[in-house]
Amino acid sequence: MANLITCRLVTPSEELLNEEVVYASVPQHDGLVGCQHGTSPLVSQLGIGKLRLDFPSDAGGGSREYFVDGGFLKMADNELIILAERAVAAEEIIESEAKAELAEANARVIPDDASNRMEAVAKLSRERQAAALKVSMAKTSKVVGI
Repeated sequence: MANLITCRLVTPSEELLNEEVVYASVPQHDGLVGCQHGTSPLVSQLGIGKLRLDFPSDAGGGSREYFVDGGFLKMADNELIILAERAVAAEEIIESEAKAELAEANARVIPDDASNRMEAVAKLSRERQAAALKVSMAKTSKVVGI
């Protein structure tokens, strides 16, 4: 099949994926971007979100999802390189651990006299968002049977 792109998903500690895909839905810092064969060159900052990769039918088809948090993506010459600060395959997210992470983040309170309150609020909000997404993805991957 000629309408494929090579997708590489890399974290600081390992390369999680290096395969041909039909389509990738990638969470940028300001929304989702779709990448497929012929997509214009792009460099962008990643956000927190769900990376969805669709595979060609001759390779078994279907989709695979990953939780990603931070980093950068580069799309050029039908190659998508995702350099993520954190990335975890949906089926590897343990629901009980994600729920504990969310409960911990929700219980955390920022003191009124914190030295950089706005930064602390933004960091805590990001931690809550990431934990909530992990819980959702853990539930969904069990239902879908990933």
